Amino acid sequence: MYEPIVPSFLGVKHVDSADIQPVLPYIDWTYFFHAWRVSGNFKGIEKMCNCESCRQQFLSRFPLQEQEKASVAWRLFHDARELLGRLVTEQRLTLRSALCFLEARSDGDSILFFDKGKVVLRMPTLRQQHPSERSSFCLSLSDFISPKSDYIGLFCVSVAGAQSLSEEFRRKGDDYSSILVESVSDRLAEAFSEWLHRQVRKHIWGYAPEEELTLEEIRKCRYQGIRPAIGYPSLPDQSLIFEVGKILQLDRIGVQLTENGAMRPNSTICGLYISHPQSNYFMVGRIGEDQLADYAERRGKSKEEMRRWLAGVL
Repeated sequence: MYEPIVPSFLGVKHVDSADIQPVLPYIDWTYFFHAWRVSGNFKGIEKMCNCESCRQQFLSRFPLQEQEKASVAWRLFHDARELLGRLVTEQRLTLRSALCFLEARSDGDSILFFDKGKVVLRMPTLRQQHPSERSSFCLSLSDFISPKSDYIGLFCVSVAGAQSLSEEFRRKGDDYSSILVESVSDRLAEAFSEWLHRQVRKHIWGYAPEEELTLEEIRKCRYQGIRPAIGYPSLPDQSLIFEVGKILQLDRIGVQLTENGAMRPNSTICGLYISHPQSNYFMVGRIGEDQLADYAERRGKSKEEMRRWLAGVL
């Protein structure tokens, strides 16, 4: 039987760091190429230096008709890595994070967050209407929280400085570098999220202190626990960011929210930490009008308002 592990602290902490070096190995360059709409398998490119010999060796892996695209990927990658190296050396970017651990318990398809015995957030969750491939059950995030006594985490990670640097390049007429900064900082935010989650599992929450996984295993989510982000497949209601933002005190790390729930800077990720060993990532998928009505009632909002926030799953 699973016994919840008590985190090393309860409440909120904010941390800033200009030391980006430990996070760099966690960058998944696959999604960098996706952002530039350059499709292909460029695995291993990060292990090759920017010399002509390595370039020719890399291109030779591809059929002739794909070598032009591979050449574009090579230039993009090494431009990005050179830019990133310069930004690290000049300390132009800062990694900012907000972490919060609270007592929690499930209440049906909702999760209750407690601070000093008081409910500070009642987060309704949505349940799948059809079982996922990995499970014979219709899952909800609340399934991974004990109805008796448990703990839950909230997090936000952000890359500060990228937006102003991107605008600086744009003012100089260098649109390529401007977009490159944005795409690199997005990857850095994801890498920071991955790196921080590992610190949480092994040390800060410490529910998996013996974890020894390779980067490849981490990217395949072989670790215990999950970190579903707000607005993503298992937690599609972006309006939750307003309540979570208050608890995390996002203004303390320079993160602002728009009226549509978007986060500024753009290279920002916010979500939950769940530690249960059987928790896994899943997509809620499409929901029906009955679940929309039930969710709106639990959310304390009108069905019409929630229809706007949940349009992507209706």
